[in-house]
Amino acid sequence: AVVSTQSTGARQLNAEIYSDSGNHASMIAGINNSRMPKYIFRHNDKEHLEELLSKGDPGRAKIVAFESVYSMTGTIAPISEMCDIAHAYNALTFVDEVHAVGLYGHTGAGFAEEKHCGHKIDIVSGTLGKAYGLMGGYIASSGSLVDVVRSYGSGLIFTTSMPPSTAAGAVVSINVLAGEEGRDLRRRHRQSYTLLRNKLVSEGFPVMRCPSHIVPVHIGDALRARQAMELLYLRHQIYVQAINYPTVPRGSELLRFVATPYHTPAMMEYLLSALDDVWSQLDLPRHF
Repeated sequence: AVVSTQSTGARQLNAEIYSDSGNHASMIAGINNSRMPKYIFRHNDKEHLEELLSKGDPGRAKIVAFESVYSMTGTIAPISEMCDIAHAYNALTFVDEVHAVGLYGHTGAGFAEEKHCGHKIDIVSGTLGKAYGLMGGYIASSGSLVDVVRSYGSGLIFTTSMPPSTAAGAVVSINVLAGEEGRDLRRRHRQSYTLLRNKLVSEGFPVMRCPSHIVPVHIGDALRARQAMELLYLRHQIYVQAINYPTVPRGSELLRFVATPYHTPAMMEYLLSALDDVWSQLDLPRHF
């Protein structure tokens, strides 16, 4: 959905694309596939975005593309302000909520719903994986823009349709997370990841400061990140993904933790004990 929308939409509009430097691989692929002029602004840097927009071709369509929640670092975009800047230069806004849908907002619609600024977004994308537990993706926009993607997007035209069982499961998942059960899960989820982050910080682990549910622990070396992942699994039966280049810049390698509503304080204590053992075994730094 992301790749097809960005490549097709930008091509059909003959648009310049302004992309956050932290955008994930699918967004980058869509932007590159469009072969349209692209400009990269520093991560979440509103002033740099405005500077680049002010230098753009005033007679050409523009798309500003960014994520709401960034999956590797857990940072959150200033959605409302970024949309205001984009619209001041007559640019469309494309916001990827793939790491936020189901987890934020009164009905689980994403971080824009949480911050009451969804009306400022021109194109929003999301996933039926992750929080919804299935597969597939979607976009929401004006009828005419959706028709453009539907008519010209090769990623839609040449992809097998979603199986009816998956579509039915998606409807159930969306309805569950949109209702009171979903709101209870989100409350418990927030309590869980907040507790995990606080425990890691209090024990002196190099937690990268972030406001979202993603809790990255900095290591800064690809080999040691891999070794830490393997030790956690082999010695303590805990699986956590090591994140290396090119997903993050060299020197920013990390372990990424995401607590669920079902992770208990006792489980977190076991994780802290395991991390303490791994940090000692590898002589990893306790500062960041």
